[in-house]
Amino acid sequence: MNIGIVISQVEPETVWNAFRFANFSINKGHKVNTFLMGKGVECVDIKSEEHPALDEINKYIKNKGEIFACGTCLVSRGREGTPICPMSTMEDLMNMVEKSDKLLTF
Repeated sequence: MNIGIVISQVEPETVWNAFRFANFSINKGHKVNTFLMGKGVECVDIKSEEHPALDEINKYIKNKGEIFACGTCLVSRGREGTPICPMSTMEDLMNMVEKSDKLLTF
């Protein structure tokens, strides 16, 4: 199954759980793509000992999960895309939605 996940916030427990689910899904044999938008593009900056989101994000990348980030949302925050999290467009989001069998939002 193709699973699309849209993350639009930086609340540590929510982002941590979103990527925990993404990793669990990959380990069950599913393809997972994640799109960050709004505040979600800041999720790599989360610092939480109780909910270590960055640890789950790193596992997700090692598991071959793909992350896309809204270019407009990055630019509005003075950020740039990275090789791991490329600057993306609404077209990329639409492609992810169209290819997904299931879509979750966090």
